[in-house]
Amino acid sequence: MHDGGGDRSHTIAALPQIIDGLRAKGYEFVSVGSLLGQTRAQVMPPLSHQEWLLARADAFAFEAFRWFRFGIAFIFMTGILLVSGRALIIGLLALAEKLRPSPVDHPEYKPEVTVMIPAYNEETVIVDTVRSALASVYPKLEILVIDDGSTDRTAELVRANFGREPRVRLLLQPNRGKPAALNHALAEATGEIVVSIDADTIVDPEAVPRLVRHFANPKVGAVAGNVKVMNRNKWLTRWQALEYITSQNLEKRAFDLLNCIPVVPGAAGAWRTDLLRANGGFSGDTVAEDTDLTLTIRRNGWKILYDEEAIGRTEVPDTVEALIRQRFRWTFGTLQAVWKHRDAVGKPRYGTLGWIAIPNIFLFQIILPLVSPVIDLLFILSIALWGLAQLRIARLPQLWTLQDVERSLIFFAIFMIIDLLTCVVAFALEKNEDWTLLAPLILQRFYYRQMMYVVLFRALKEAVQGRPVGWRGVEPQMPTPVVQS
Repeated sequence: MHDGGGDRSHTIAALPQIIDGLRAKGYEFVSVGSLLGQTRAQVMPPLSHQEWLLARADAFAFEAFRWFRFGIAFIFMTGILLVSGRALIIGLLALAEKLRPSPVDHPEYKPEVTVMIPAYNEETVIVDTVRSALASVYPKLEILVIDDGSTDRTAELVRANFGREPRVRLLLQPNRGKPAALNHALAEATGEIVVSIDADTIVDPEAVPRLVRHFANPKVGAVAGNVKVMNRNKWLTRWQALEYITSQNLEKRAFDLLNCIPVVPGAAGAWRTDLLRANGGFSGDTVAEDTDLTLTIRRNGWKILYDEEAIGRTEVPDTVEALIRQRFRWTFGTLQAVWKHRDAVGKPRYGTLGWIAIPNIFLFQIILPLVSPVIDLLFILSIALWGLAQLRIARLPQLWTLQDVERSLIFFAIFMIIDLLTCVVAFALEKNEDWTLLAPLILQRFYYRQMMYVVLFRALKEAVQGRPVGWRGVEPQMPTPVVQS
């Protein structure tokens, strides 16, 4: 008999019956030495020094393999449990947030509002964006378009289409990046509330008043809008539309309940003008100026809310290269912002910002994605080796036994079911959404996951090397590494 490992319960149960049965037939059980008529010392002579070294090396290899196998299994199961648990908690919190009473309108609260639209080479979309802002059903509105040194017809189109519109002003500046453009507009703004809109985003007519109504509460410092994908005409853009609904907006709903929203998006967000000025405006310390400013305001004790009815429809990258560039900037900027505000972690005075929001970014946007590629590869390799062994194609070592593979598949199936249910909750909470976006969920998750691994590793590589990163990408190497906007 040979015990090959794995589930030993059948072997243990069978041995007493075999031994008792053979003894009943008169058989005896003896040691090898007794069978050969030799002593234990003769059967097992002392090892030579070389044999002892080989035995120790063999024992070390098996022990290392055992711990390696245990470590991989532990990381794999922990990762699945963490991601599944987070998805379940986020889904439940978002559902609880949805069940709260709708935000109250304040007809008497109508402060002056300035809409800021930074633009760099946006000639194809800038006219539609400004028109959507002008169509807002809000009486006291000014619109500032900041041309950040565009080399196309952006400024010319704004003049031609809105030169006689008193609510629209065009501001020109040399190319200095989005934070500088927003600060330029902030300095010129006359409104008590500023609303930021990306130049490729169309806001619904009710978006501005729905954002502004929350500021009737003097404790509210900023409000995040509901950003949706507008150009859903390709697989890549449809996958991003699915991601916005099931990840970004669902998380905002959940974190709104806990008052720890980590980012008010530049595509559709509102802020108190005096509060921004008091905090130095949009900082150039990071390339995620909206995340940095949101964390700054929240740690100063202000409430940050989410309004699902303040909808902005943005145009997302429609090529893999453009998407990777965008996500690299997002990821690198998030790393910068979290590192800048790392001192808030675990401190009671910062509340859920330090206990939930920043640790959530560390764990689920940085740490877990770093080990996920190894988990994926080893999982696939283990199943492949087990399959080859079953087909007797080759005598290959198995990382996991059949029971391990079965257990992993069960955990993975549970993870996918929880993921699907969370996505269903996200869609159920949205109004008039296209449920067909859920059809390629599994393919989208695997495709996006691999792409985001590449983005994260590249961002970490640039951060470790200290290479300066600006709004247009990685800047040329400088003698002293600095972060530029």
